[in-house]
Amino acid sequence: MTGPPTAPAVGGPRRPSPKSGRPEGRTVGRHELARHPRFAEISPEAGTLDEDAMSRALADDPTAFELLALMTTATDERLRAAAIRLSAQIVLDRARAGRPAMHGTSRLRPARGATDGDLDIDASIDGVSTARTEARPVGHDDLTTVHWARPRTAFAVVVDRSGSMSGARLAAAATVAAACALRAPQEHAVLSFAATVEVIRPLGSDIAPAVVAERLLGLRGHGVTRLADALKAAREQLAPARARRRVVILLSDCRSTDEDDTLETACGLPELIILAPADDHDQAAQLAGLSGARWAPVAHPLDAAAALDQLLEAPAAETGRPPDQRLGF
Repeated sequence: MTGPPTAPAVGGPRRPSPKSGRPEGRTVGRHELARHPRFAEISPEAGTLDEDAMSRALADDPTAFELLALMTTATDERLRAAAIRLSAQIVLDRARAGRPAMHGTSRLRPARGATDGDLDIDASIDGVSTARTEARPVGHDDLTTVHWARPRTAFAVVVDRSGSMSGARLAAAATVAAACALRAPQEHAVLSFAATVEVIRPLGSDIAPAVVAERLLGLRGHGVTRLADALKAAREQLAPARARRRVVILLSDCRSTDEDDTLETACGLPELIILAPADDHDQAAQLAGLSGARWAPVAHPLDAAAALDQLLEAPAAETGRPPDQRLGF
């Protein structure tokens, strides 16, 4: 991968930056995958993926996950499907093994005498028995219902699927999406974008985290980067959320290739966190600095959830927003 272009000075002319990476539809053949020294052990023949061999490789060398991520773009359809399934399981396991404090998790809360929620039959038995003993009708105060308590945080995960995306970067996105699913199971949305925006998981849907992870890992990077449209779509997803705290999590190098209102849109979000590739983060750092967002570089896909946790715990407004400045995309 070529290195990132030098970020132009703030206020300078906007020039579209070329997007590196795989063009639409391109896949990786076994010859290219075989450049990794452990590929023959992990996939001894076409269409196969030895999960035990991959487990050994990951135990010996954590960077072997980058090979697995690359295998999610394999030309071999059976190998690609197996790699996507295994990668999804690994990122879900990593997300579950993260910090135990699931900030923003919505939980079931019992309430006696409430007029809404679902009836908890077991918890209501004593109240019903008391009413019958006293020869009176069963009232609301005799019954216990359960309902979802208001979550503290809602998330919208926005994944760049433009030409700069690779298997490892999509794996990082899947890790973050899984982490958000565990922290706010009822109120999180997942979107991907390039020239257009796709809602992979709408806010409040019942799509399982494993399905979302597999869909993210199955994306192919191509096309331009219409970043402002993606941020606007994320804001729309969060609009009906019940949570007080609403966070947009952007996974992108932030190389917007169009003249748009990215900075204005970013400044209008309630809270923005940016996770950028460690080797391509100049534009992301610039956007964060101008919009007051928090950001971090991600060197390895499985480190993404830990980076997210650290940024979520930081103050919501630790940087100012300089007025009347535009990004030099």
